[in-house]
Amino acid sequence: MAGHSKWKQIKHYKAAADAKRGAMFTKLLREITVAAKAGGGDPSGNPRLRTAIENAKAQSCPKENIERAIKKGTGELEGVEYQEVLYEAYGPGGVALMIQALTDNPTRTVAEVRAKLSRGGGNLGAVNSVAFMFDRKGQIYIPVENRDEDSVMEQALEAGAEDFVREDEQFVVSTAPADLHAVKQALESAGLMASEAALTWVPKSSVRVEGDNAAQLIKLLEQLEDLDDVQKVDANFDMDMSELSA
Repeated sequence: MAGHSKWKQIKHYKAAADAKRGAMFTKLLREITVAAKAGGGDPSGNPRLRTAIENAKAQSCPKENIERAIKKGTGELEGVEYQEVLYEAYGPGGVALMIQALTDNPTRTVAEVRAKLSRGGGNLGAVNSVAFMFDRKGQIYIPVENRDEDSVMEQALEAGAEDFVREDEQFVVSTAPADLHAVKQALESAGLMASEAALTWVPKSSVRVEGDNAAQLIKLLEQLEDLDDVQKVDANFDMDMSELSA
């Protein structure tokens, strides 16, 4: 695999301890609204919307909230006008960050992101200052459960996946961006239900962090993703999981 998301792995590891769902529904519903606005309110004809709905359902987001978010996107209900924004930045230890946001006020959002970076040992970069270190990929996450790894890998490759890896208790299937929804549908037709699917910035190589840099970086990533407007952060670092309890 060209790269992996250590931050995604850490969040999965910490989820059981944190059970942190505070703003999760808000972020999921915002993505549904934007997807519905961009491609219409029918998930059968809007792959991005279908994936957003499935991700929300996987997190037990209430059905009525999902339906309301769709109607806000299609204009049936009054809603906020969101813009998709991407920020490039550096964190502690020279780690590159790709920060994806959906916002109704980019001026506010960039100020909030810059403040978190400044306090957390990072800084905002110019356009294309770190993007070249990442590949844009679709990624599908499938719980390991009692599945045979070789069998799942074979099914994933047959479905059109570019890459496959096991990370802890989940399989990560990587695709070309345009193939994400088709590969996900093929896997689910084969009985492999995804817990999440998303377009992701996958690092081409990783920067090793440890000690104070590792602790400061994890704190910064958590604070960035706690911002209401930030949907997700991708980063090109690697670290020992033991650093989390250090």
